[in-house]
Amino acid sequence: MSEPSRDPNIKRVLRYYDRTESRIGYKFLLGGTKHFGWYEPGQSQWNFSAAMRQMEDVLARKLDLPPDAVVLDAGCGMGDVARTMATKYELKVTAIDILEFNLTEARRRSDVAGLGDRTKFLWGDYHDLDFPDESFDGVYTMETFVHAANPEKVLTEFRRVLKPGGRLVMFEYSRTPERELSREANDALRLVCDQAAMPTWLKMNHGDLEQLLEKTGFSVESVADITGRMLPMLRAFALVGAFPYLVGRLSGQTAKVVNAMSGVEMWKHRDAWRYNIYVSTRA
Repeated sequence: MSEPSRDPNIKRVLRYYDRTESRIGYKFLLGGTKHFGWYEPGQSQWNFSAAMRQMEDVLARKLDLPPDAVVLDAGCGMGDVARTMATKYELKVTAIDILEFNLTEARRRSDVAGLGDRTKFLWGDYHDLDFPDESFDGVYTMETFVHAANPEKVLTEFRRVLKPGGRLVMFEYSRTPERELSREANDALRLVCDQAAMPTWLKMNHGDLEQLLEKTGFSVESVADITGRMLPMLRAFALVGAFPYLVGRLSGQTAKVVNAMSGVEMWKHRDAWRYNIYVSTRA
């Protein structure tokens, strides 16, 4: 497994999530959860918690695994998704993350919830998983694959640790090809991906991840563009982030307000990207 101090991509991801703005924003806006929500028509854009739990329900339906199935949460944050999978859907979740403060809080919250026997939180890099072959019935990512330095290697590792016929569900972004976008939109997407340490998002045009999944030994079952379901939360982020982003630009300190910048620019350039659910099985 990679040494975090020696891996430049891990260092960049750590730097992004360890920023004061990231810690405060995720804690006070989202309670520590680090993924978008699923909105039903007419649902308030400000009801973040309900929308995030609904997105987790969608994940469980896509995994479609029986109680006591063993799953890998690849990039667990503070463990909210893992706890939903363990409590509501009775799955056994092994979760990895590269941020020690995430893991510490995830363990604490799971202990409080009495889930020590159904959730396990470990330091881990999904480029080099420390698990035997065919360990899991399912693997999922929730907006973490975009941080990969080598997406093909990550998918190869996911396939290795999945049992034959095991399911991989990914909630991830794709981008509109550069030639189809304005210079402003391309510049904005590059800025977001650079500042938030998301190199894979920048290189994954619509349709590319499907091809890479097939190349690495997966059978793609479905791909769904659910951008419209998460846009209400993004609009809320854009509204909240507008003033901090303005201050950051005027002061030359945009790097200190990365999430505010991302919310505003992603909302403004909605034609530059999609938010998708990829469902695959190990071929």
